[in-house]
Amino acid sequence: MNSKIIKAPYGFPAEAVPQNILRLNGLTILETCASALGSEGRLFLQEHFLLIVLSGTYTVCYGSEQIDVKRNELVLLEKAKVVEYQKSGEYEGELLNYWMFFLGDDLLKEFALMAKLNPVRTTGAEPVHPVPVNERLLTYLESLKPYFNEHEVMNDHLIKMKLLELLYGLAAADNNLMKQLLQISHPLRIPSLAALMEEYVFAPVSLSDLAYLSGRSLSSFKRDFNAVYQMTPSRWIRQRRVSKAKELLTGSAYSVTDICFMTGYESPAHFSRVFKEVTGLSPAAYRQQSRQQTALYD
Repeated sequence: MNSKIIKAPYGFPAEAVPQNILRLNGLTILETCASALGSEGRLFLQEHFLLIVLSGTYTVCYGSEQIDVKRNELVLLEKAKVVEYQKSGEYEGELLNYWMFFLGDDLLKEFALMAKLNPVRTTGAEPVHPVPVNERLLTYLESLKPYFNEHEVMNDHLIKMKLLELLYGLAAADNNLMKQLLQISHPLRIPSLAALMEEYVFAPVSLSDLAYLSGRSLSSFKRDFNAVYQMTPSRWIRQRRVSKAKELLTGSAYSVTDICFMTGYESPAHFSRVFKEVTGLSPAAYRQQSRQQTALYD
């Protein structure tokens, strides 16, 4: 799949905004009900992501993991992941009804403090799998619906209180979810920089995202990266992306737009500008030159 990666929730295009949305001061709740047939794409999770499916099936894939979230199930995913999704139904024409909650670090830390949750060191990440939605959570979703029509009286404090209510419900619903919440609110895993950069070099991640994933502050991440690679992370990422783009322009039939998205850039214009700064040629001109040189030696 070579489609553009959409940043969620802040990069949703206007035409993709679901039927109902609450977004105040970085707190985002989405509800949608739409056709489940043939809808797929890729998301980069800018915040921790809770998906609740009430009908149909919402499949998410990241790395080697595939999770099918079906009717009355939920799943919690940590932020800074690139996920592929596919929407489907049990029968033709079934509507996919689901809720998306995007949960910021500050909210989770506040919840952990209020609930007096202490971090627990583990040997690895908690397994991610669908969890049944209980009656308490279904009632909670119904309690949210009036808020979508009352924007004029909504405020950040009220939305935060409703999301904290949700987190308490999740923690009580499933022990695995409790452990996930603990890990997300108290990041303890520190992967090697080399493994981290190889995994995310072609994803539309920011340096802040990479610092979070590495278990470091932004300043510590930059310092440690420079010690290992003897250059800034921004320069290293640009070199790797342009190198991969040159390889694809020379040895594949992908369009320039496809290659732009495949190498982690968010717009063809930005990709072309960076590529030309490094190589002196636009991507199209580089491809044409490469083909002419190949033809000379054939």
